[in-house]
Amino acid sequence: MSAKKVLVVGGTGYLGQHLLQGFSEIQATTPFALAFTYNSFPPRPLLLAFPTSFAFHVDLKTGLGFDSISQQFGQPDVVVNCAALSVPRACENDPDAAISINVPSSLVNWLSSFAHSDNTLLIHLSTDQVYEGVKSFYKEEDEALPVNVYGKSKVAAEQFISEKWSNFAILRSSIIFGPQTVSPVPKSLPIQWIDGVLSKGDKVESFYDEYRCPIYVKDVVAIIRTSIEKWLSEGKKMQLLLNVGGPDRVSRVQMAEAVAQIRGYDSSLIKPVSASSVDRGVKSPADISMDITKLVQKLNICPTPFKDGVKLTLAAEASL
Repeated sequence: MSAKKVLVVGGTGYLGQHLLQGFSEIQATTPFALAFTYNSFPPRPLLLAFPTSFAFHVDLKTGLGFDSISQQFGQPDVVVNCAALSVPRACENDPDAAISINVPSSLVNWLSSFAHSDNTLLIHLSTDQVYEGVKSFYKEEDEALPVNVYGKSKVAAEQFISEKWSNFAILRSSIIFGPQTVSPVPKSLPIQWIDGVLSKGDKVESFYDEYRCPIYVKDVVAIIRTSIEKWLSEGKKMQLLLNVGGPDRVSRVQMAEAVAQIRGYDSSLIKPVSASSVDRGVKSPADISMDITKLVQKLNICPTPFKDGVKLTLAAEASL
């Protein structure tokens, strides 16, 4: 079997780095070449950690940098697009930037330049924030009615891909949590942040009325790898839309309580507050928990229960 080429767009981000780690772990048994893109900083720690991978500087707004990939790496068999402006407040403040980054027009235009372009599988990370948040356990067939610019930009991306590309998997991800990355990411990681505050004996204000289905990062990596394997084994174009969440619907309070229980912290430090009591500068959906029946059936993957994922995360942090 000839080596397949996998390109991770947004390889320096949280999920991107875990993907590079996951792909590197199977390179000995699965023949493929690995490349990734970065935008904000030269990825020296990643190049040291993954010395056989290619790194390319790409600006998703303009498409600058894709030509270098064509020349040095060639047409990828699989592209996993993890790149996004994913902070809702930042999207609210700059809708144009949200659209230009989150709708992968430059990426799709570049892929279209290849003679046999539809031979490439595009796996695109979307979000649970495409849902309105007025009920529990949304299905993929439910109407996407986002309440903020971030969600709207992600809906626009899904529509763009489904109209412009014929071979894709769109993964609507919930909060992704897990161990720290090889090169620490600038954003705060949810479990580590809660653990850090509670470990000092400080109080944590958490929302009791916002619900998500957080998913352990290594499960997301497994879902992406399994999607690729499914596509390769079936030998035909894929057009897949999946909810990608964990099996548990939890509030922010329940997330904090899980950390306190596992660590043995004083749970009275956790102060439940309503999401409406805090001005975050952006509207947030109340309940965007997701039904993952289709994920389990299509890929035969059962994501890790939330508390088990928290235990794995905290154990990994303790070993650093």
